[in-house]
Amino acid sequence: MHKRIWQNCHAATMVGGTYSIIEDAAIVTVGERIDWIGPRNEILAQQGAEVIDLGGAWVTPGLIDCHTHTVFGGNRSGEFEQRLQGVSYAEIAAAGGGIASTVRATRAASEDQLFASARQRLDALRRDGVTTVEIKSGYGLDLANEAKMLRVARRLGAELPVTVRATCLAAHALPPEYLERADDYIAHICDEMLPALAAEGLVDAVDAFCEYLAFSPAQVERVFIKAQALGLPVKLHAEQLSSLAGSTLAARYQALSADHLEFMTEADAIAMAASGTVAVLLPGAFYFLRETQLPPMDALRAHGVAIAIASDLNPGTSPGLSLRLMLNMACTLFRMTPEEALAGVTVHAANALGLQASHGSLEAGKVADFVAWNIERPADLAYWLGGDLGKRVVRHGLEVTF
Repeated sequence: MHKRIWQNCHAATMVGGTYSIIEDAAIVTVGERIDWIGPRNEILAQQGAEVIDLGGAWVTPGLIDCHTHTVFGGNRSGEFEQRLQGVSYAEIAAAGGGIASTVRATRAASEDQLFASARQRLDALRRDGVTTVEIKSGYGLDLANEAKMLRVARRLGAELPVTVRATCLAAHALPPEYLERADDYIAHICDEMLPALAAEGLVDAVDAFCEYLAFSPAQVERVFIKAQALGLPVKLHAEQLSSLAGSTLAARYQALSADHLEFMTEADAIAMAASGTVAVLLPGAFYFLRETQLPPMDALRAHGVAIAIASDLNPGTSPGLSLRLMLNMACTLFRMTPEEALAGVTVHAANALGLQASHGSLEAGKVADFVAWNIERPADLAYWLGGDLGKRVVRHGLEVTF
C-alpha cells in the first residue's frame, strides 16, 4: 500500500474532545489509514514514502455532518417568503405546504433526479471540509419512496469521495394515506417497511420524530423495539418544540444520539450521560425558526454529555449548506467555545454515528480523513462567517479535488 508523509503542519487532533495540538506535526498514512502522527522531529525513517508539504497549514480531522436530510425533492423557499410576509405555518400547511409539499415532490422525483439535486447540496458540504455525512430518509413515507431515498443516499456514498451513513426516518410525519391513523402507520413501519429496508441493506440506523405534532413516545418506542430486533441502532429527534422525555426514552434504548433538545430537562441529560447518548444540537434550525428556548448547555456540560453539532440540512427548517457556519452559530447562539464546536463536528459527531473507532480524531489506526486549512489557528473555523477558506481535503489517504 502507498505510504505518504504529510508534514510542515500543525495538527488539532481532537483526541479526547479537545484541540490536543501537535506543533510542527507529521502524519504518516499507509493506504486508507493513519499509521503514525506526532511531532515531525520524532518521525522514524520511512523508506519509499511520498513526502507532501502542507505549507504550515492547520490539520483537523475531516468534518462530520451527523444529521442531514440531504435527499429531497423540490424546495420551500416560497414558504420562507410567505412566513416573512406574515402567513402562519398552519395556513401554509392547510394550503398543502409544509412537509406535505416535500413529500409530494420527493415521491414525484425519480432516483436520478433526487441524486442530481442531492449531489449539489452534498458537494457544497464537501467543499466546506465535510468527509462524512449522515443522510436521513423521511420524505417518502411509504416503502417504495423511502427505499428510493435510501438508495440515493447509498449511491452518493458510492460515487463521491465521502462516507455516507443512511438513516431510516420513516417515522418523520404522518403520510396523507394514514390521516388520523398514526398507530396503523407505526405498525406498517414496524411490520413491513423496516424489515424490507433492512433486508435490502439500505439502513445503518433508525430515527423517529418524537413530538406532539409527530409521534408519541409510546409510538416511537414501538419503532425502537423493532429496530433493535433487526440489529439496527436508533436515534431520535427529541425535545425540539416541547418536553416529552424523548431523550430519556432514547437513552433507555442506548440511542446513538438525541437531536435538537431545546426543551430537554436535567433528568434527560442525566439519562443521556449514563447511556453515552450524544446530544446533537442543530443551530441552523434554531436560527431559521427564530427560536428562543436554548438547549440546556449547563446541564449537558455538568453531566458530561458529549455534544455534537450538525447542519440539519433540510428544505423546511434549515436549508444550510455550510457546516462551518453551524460552528459559528453554535458559538454565538448556544455560547459554545470554538474548541467545543470543533469537537462537535469531529470526535463527538463520529460518536453520534457509531463511527468512533474509525473516525473523528487524528490517531494511528483511524481512517486518514483530514483537512489541511490555510488558517492562523483552529478557532478561525468558527470565526469566519461563510466563504471558502483555503484548504486541502484528504479522504482515505487521498487528496480530494473539487
